[in-house]
Amino acid sequence: MSAAALASPATMALSFPAKAVLSVDVEDWFHILELPGAPDLAAWSRLPSRVENNFHRLLELFRHRGARVTCFFLGWIAERFPHLVREAAELGHEIASHGYAHTLAHTMTPQAFNEDVRRTKLLLEDLSGVPVSGFRAPGFSVTAAIPWFFPELEAAGYRYDSSVFPAARQHGGWIGADFAPHRAPGTEALVEFPVSTLGIFGRRFCAFGGGYLRLLPDSLVVYLSRRVLAERRPVVFYVHPREIDPQQPRLPMSWPRRFKSYINLDTTERKLRRLLDEFEVTSFQRLLESGLPDAACHSPMASTNQREGIL
Repeated sequence: MSAAALASPATMALSFPAKAVLSVDVEDWFHILELPGAPDLAAWSRLPSRVENNFHRLLELFRHRGARVTCFFLGWIAERFPHLVREAAELGHEIASHGYAHTLAHTMTPQAFNEDVRRTKLLLEDLSGVPVSGFRAPGFSVTAAIPWFFPELEAAGYRYDSSVFPAARQHGGWIGADFAPHRAPGTEALVEFPVSTLGIFGRRFCAFGGGYLRLLPDSLVVYLSRRVLAERRPVVFYVHPREIDPQQPRLPMSWPRRFKSYINLDTTERKLRRLLDEFEVTSFQRLLESGLPDAACHSPMASTNQREGIL
């Protein structure tokens, strides 16, 4: 399938229950993408890690609220902190893959990508003792320019993906992509759960994770989340352990990147508590296994009028 064919794919929409899905991209404070001053893979092991304490804080929050979520583990983190994978699995959370070395998908070859996602899947399955079904690309970096992405993922044994950001963004984005769950283009059965967005004044708008969640008032996030659910779509929340850590070291970067990376870190945990109070969250795996999709059709939702979000 060509990149041109994928640019505005005629995907098959899949109808899943309109529930809230909470996901955690398990990585450390120095895993910030496309930053000239960011340390490379060879330097990671020499840096002070903060992921263990931050992830334990999240697990305790989820335990207290009775929440079961999806944990997209970076393979490098899983190798260095294997007990975090085991603890999350023992607590009933879904173990899923975030790739091994936090590499943008659109910078990889098909062979390198396949090796990376297979390696990480096997590693996480060995550590957790459960099958790994889901994947999320670092930086939501799947684009129309890499038509091999979904077929390679399916060939590696994954059942679903949550890498499509259906608007423009710094690390990729896919303007015109379907923004409801759908059968991934070029695959037999791979399900795509895109990052949640809403159409507001002709633009696709995200409010449900990362800098978007940290920047916006929690009451507005709750209101917009209910709008997504009212459209009979799951709302996908996402967070990183570093986002509940205002004391984390700062990497050198431009002021726009600093704003996006570090704004309102002291509000994230409070906002997560609000979301857990307002919504009964679930994992992608539980959503996928809630039954076969009850409807399928060629999606009318993808719009050529989709434009970039605010961050």
